Amino acid sequence: MPALLEVEGLGIGFGGVQAVQGVSLSLEAGEILALIGPNGAGKTTVFNCISGIYRAQAGDIRLGGRSLLGLPPHRVAAAGLARTFQNIELFHHLSTMDNLLLGRHRFMRSGVLGGMALFGPRSPAAREEMQHREKVEEIIDFLELQAVRSKPVGSLPYGTRKIVELGRALAMEPQVLLLDEPAAGMNLEEKQDLRLWIEDIVARFGVAVLLIEHDMPFVGDLADRVIALNHGVKIAEGSPEAVRTHPEVLRAYLGADAA
Repeated sequence: MPALLEVEGLGIGFGGVQAVQGVSLSLEAGEILALIGPNGAGKTTVFNCISGIYRAQAGDIRLGGRSLLGLPPHRVAAAGLARTFQNIELFHHLSTMDNLLLGRHRFMRSGVLGGMALFGPRSPAAREEMQHREKVEEIIDFLELQAVRSKPVGSLPYGTRKIVELGRALAMEPQVLLLDEPAAGMNLEEKQDLRLWIEDIVARFGVAVLLIEHDMPFVGDLADRVIALNHGVKIAEGSPEAVRTHPEVLRAYLGADAA
């Protein structure tokens, strides 16, 4: 039986520089896989190829056995993949509730004209919005965002905004969740809460998680497996401890002399 997410021989270059070369990975349902590596190793480029922001020039990307290669981001999202970003991508003037509702967009069937034509609390458009709001309320409760439900996201602390972005991705009901440096900028308590939430997301929703992270203790406590990249090439794969102590990783990622 094929893995839920399969990346095979992924390759892409920019201006003659090969950013990713022959990277392969697989992710099973309910698994947490971490990508590590120094800055410029190609980690976010891999994410951008998987999510459709970049079009891979070599290899294939399959979700549930279906190729995603060449699909635009909205169709990749519709196939069951959601992501967060290294730099938080939220609408700062909108509330937490409204930002999370944007994650429900792919499920909405009533357009603007249909909503105007069938205006009223009992219209199909209104009933549909209520259903989506109920889903979002479940996520708000799950991520303990009740106190900031109605607050503009731009007024929230950095760590809280990271959780709101996680909630928006979760609102898409993905099969695979890509998290780009989810713990960056968080304090120790926030990181501990985030780790527990990610574990609960996997257990409760059966989501598979692929994450990029530089915090090795965080990765070691959370990930089932780790893949290390350097200069766009996979240099190690295995358990967090095995990868952390791998000679190539010590040289490339940790800057240690492993000779």
